[in-house]
Amino acid sequence: MSAGILFVVATPLGNLEDITLRALRVLKEVDLIAAEDTRHSRKLLLHYGINTPLTSYYDQVEREKAPRLVEDLKHGKSIALISDAGTPGINDPGYHLVRAAIAAGVRVEPIPGASAVAAALSVSGLPTDRFAFEGFVPAKSGPRRRFFEDLKDEARTIVVYEAARRLDDCLDDLQQVLGDRDVVVARELTKMFEEILRGSAHSIADELRCRLGDRELQGEITLLIAGATTTTAPPAESLSSAIGRLRSEGLHLKEIARVLAKEYGISRREVYQAGLGTPGSDKV
Repeated sequence: MSAGILFVVATPLGNLEDITLRALRVLKEVDLIAAEDTRHSRKLLLHYGINTPLTSYYDQVEREKAPRLVEDLKHGKSIALISDAGTPGINDPGYHLVRAAIAAGVRVEPIPGASAVAAALSVSGLPTDRFAFEGFVPAKSGPRRRFFEDLKDEARTIVVYEAARRLDDCLDDLQQVLGDRDVVVARELTKMFEEILRGSAHSIADELRCRLGDRELQGEITLLIAGATTTTAPPAESLSSAIGRLRSEGLHLKEIARVLAKEYGISRREVYQAGLGTPGSDKV
């Protein structure tokens, strides 16, 4: 008996129209669909009148379930792997099943389509000829700052996922480590309340705080960060001179830190600390 095929099928991020004709055909024709969340995927399948049997395949059962699914494939069944949204394996379950299928000599076929990474990059306005996808940002501040520290010299556009409720803290840590870089916040892509914010990390954080007040931001976030520039930080004397010049123009130190951090590609905290040691440091 010839082995079946494992199809890795991209599904819509939100708008159900964002699925290919080929994907719909494959989902109808396979023997089984392995879905990250069967309840979520059933809505898509019902919308298109697809009655193929479903089995759950999420992070916690991936290692245990992959060998069983590979056995089905080896015995001639064809299986479609789907995640809740976008392309399986891109920060979603799928890696272990794909690896196991390849090791067993099973054909693995991509059915391309929606991807939050590609969708966000395409409308970001940031360089897209080279980029680095880094998955989810750590949830706690310490690991998150170390995460950004490791990316400090990354010249490519950086793409990460973040939980909406943590975006404010994330943007704050980003500024402290990477400086006030240009960022793009892509929220709820392809859905009714899709929103794309472009600007400096500081300006976007301020905009969201003013708009939301005490309310919590909702939705799924794809965050893009401008890569590091080749501009090196100025010597201490030059930075001191720049601080002194802006201070003579009547700017307070917090505003000076924001302006020079962006100009020199360093953190606002670094400018602020330097400013505390220059004449007129009482003017904060």
